Amino acid sequence: MHLPKNVTIIEVGPRDGLQNEAKFIETPVKIQFIEKLKEAGIKEMELTAFVSPKWVPQMKDADDIIASNSGTSRNIVLTPNEKGVERALEAGCKSIAFFVGVSDTFNLKNINKSTKESMEAILPMIKKLKDQDLFIRACISTAFYCPYEGKMKETDVLDLCGQFSKAGVDDLSVADTIGLANPLEAYSLFSKLKASFSETLLTAHFHDTRGMALANIFAALQAGIDRFDSSAGGLGGCPFAPGSSGNIATEDVVFMLEQMNISTGIDLSKLFEAIELVEISLSKPILSKQYSLLSKRLGQPRQA
Repeated sequence: MHLPKNVTIIEVGPRDGLQNEAKFIETPVKIQFIEKLKEAGIKEMELTAFVSPKWVPQMKDADDIIASNSGTSRNIVLTPNEKGVERALEAGCKSIAFFVGVSDTFNLKNINKSTKESMEAILPMIKKLKDQDLFIRACISTAFYCPYEGKMKETDVLDLCGQFSKAGVDDLSVADTIGLANPLEAYSLFSKLKASFSETLLTAHFHDTRGMALANIFAALQAGIDRFDSSAGGLGGCPFAPGSSGNIATEDVVFMLEQMNISTGIDLSKLFEAIELVEISLSKPILSKQYSLLSKRLGQPRQA
């Protein structure tokens, strides 16, 4: 069995994790949350999104979040369109992410454009940004299943990733958006992606809707993947994907990997501090396995 010695965790809690939170998290809390995550050893993180506050109110403080962050960490921001890109550049962002769904229906419900129309708009922007030597991440949604269209074809995923790779993106984050993939499917798709795009960073993004995320991560590891998106506390869920529950919890991924002697560089105790800080501002309790076990050991009930 071939497994990597080191794995990179891309923390998506501040953006993907909080975007669907029912109540607005105050900006100072978000800033402290991000700083605590960095103290825990996170080197790459999705901080926020430059999107319309009308559609995603949680991200209305994007400029303030960016202004408060510096250092050597890779601070990624999500931009859905040209206006978002302009705002990100004005804020001084150096790492920008775009998203597009393999599923046309998902794309239409998300941003009112088909997958083809999205790519026609995104690819020219990527070229301009690469000319400025920015780090570009492409987030591939509904790579396994779509809540509207069902199972996606691997060939469609490979074709979409190929378009991004040809445009020069640095990182392909391929997502099981509604958490229905199984380990055989994860191994199959990521093996093909690894064979096709060996010069591009490949990141696996699993949701834990049916409790399969850790198994899927193990399958992706065997396919040669050593980058994984995860969210502290298992926060998150796509507001445009019915049935999508939280992302896999960072602490659960780190614990599993470290038990397998795969280094993540992340301090679990400091990661728990970050989760504790943000949990009191959430509308629901943290239910990740490692955090729940910690609560039982300490005999401290977590706030809802």
